Amino acid sequence: MLNFLIETFALGVKNIYLHRLRSLLTTLGIIFGVAAVIIMVAIGEGAKQSALEQLRMLGARNILVRSVPPPEGSDAGQRIQRVLTYGLRETDRLRLETIPGLTYIVPLRDTQQRVVVGERRVPVNAIGTEPEIFEVINLPLERGRYFNRIDLEQQTPVCVLGSLACQQLFPYEDPIGQVVQVGGADSGIVMLEVIGVLEKTGLRPGSGIINRAIDQDLYMPLTLARSVFGDQVIRRQAGTFERKRIELTEIWLQAARVEDVETLAAIVENTIRLEHKGPPDFEVKVPIEILRNAERLNRTFNFVLGGIASLSLIVGGIGIMNIMLASVTERTREIGIRRAMGAKRRHIVLQFLVETTVISLAGGAIGILAGSGAAIALPMIMRAVGSSQIYPTQITAWSVVGSFLVSGLTGIGFGLYPAITASRMDPIEALRHE
Repeated sequence: MLNFLIETFALGVKNIYLHRLRSLLTTLGIIFGVAAVIIMVAIGEGAKQSALEQLRMLGARNILVRSVPPPEGSDAGQRIQRVLTYGLRETDRLRLETIPGLTYIVPLRDTQQRVVVGERRVPVNAIGTEPEIFEVINLPLERGRYFNRIDLEQQTPVCVLGSLACQQLFPYEDPIGQVVQVGGADSGIVMLEVIGVLEKTGLRPGSGIINRAIDQDLYMPLTLARSVFGDQVIRRQAGTFERKRIELTEIWLQAARVEDVETLAAIVENTIRLEHKGPPDFEVKVPIEILRNAERLNRTFNFVLGGIASLSLIVGGIGIMNIMLASVTERTREIGIRRAMGAKRRHIVLQFLVETTVISLAGGAIGILAGSGAAIALPMIMRAVGSSQIYPTQITAWSVVGSFLVSGLTGIGFGLYPAITASRMDPIEALRHE
């Protein structure tokens, strides 16, 4: 039996080799279908893993409440001498402390002040906050130390730099112990000693949660920021003067349990909304939403790839059936000779099934190579063309194995009818065939 299977397999491969171009064209549908599955699953899985990484950085138990400025007026004259008062207030923070289930409530104020070292002025976010922020957002130290509660209470002029802020402010020297100037003549100036540098997070705007590059932050005690800069931000440009009064830019909350995050987020939003009348001037964001969005995107990808793969495999299967039916007609006399020499119907069926399965599996293997190559190359191509949107990809074992098995089943399914048709030929009529 083993020798028969080997001989049948060798015969099937020989017949495929004799019609190489026809066999390759027959497999195109299988190739495209399998490649589509590999690529789409890799993109979906990459997006999910990226979301999980961001969730790990921002914290699955965290809730972010953020001030939202009112829309800009269309009339430039409306901006002259305009004073805006909006966003989160200290009273909001006090009300949030009454909600059970929250372990941390950390305020944050973006002072929107310029940051200067010597003659070098760089776009760094000067943030006033409390020391718990480093634990809540998971910002590990690369070197130095965090500022602490004593620094907060005594308004110590110290700061901790994000990795990118450190590179921009001190590209050629050790930042620890150096002095950074924050502020200007209009708002006040404070000289801060750098006491720590954070590890790189890679978190950028556009995640749907944060609206700034965290690696570009400079963190100082909130009490110091308030005493020097107050609650007002003054902006002058193009003959206009705008003054904004905002007490808190963000409040980071941490729930005791992951299961309570979304429920607590709704409670937090309702609690703050009670005191904020008029147009909404705040929003509540939950980092776990990143994972939810990634899962929805993954489901969409799975739906799309299922349609593409099914259509391609059906087309490929029809092509295989068509070619094999033509092959049956071409090889009618060969089939008659084999039947006359004692071959049974199952032997003829097996011969043609071997050919269709080999064609399908070969197409599946080529599709896996093409799809894997495209999935690996996609992020590189996006970076090479300077795209702002980089699609991370991650090839999964189940998509590779599943695609290969489905391609083989397609060959068997669509090759069964031609194989049965060949086996049912009358040997005498087949021998008479010219």
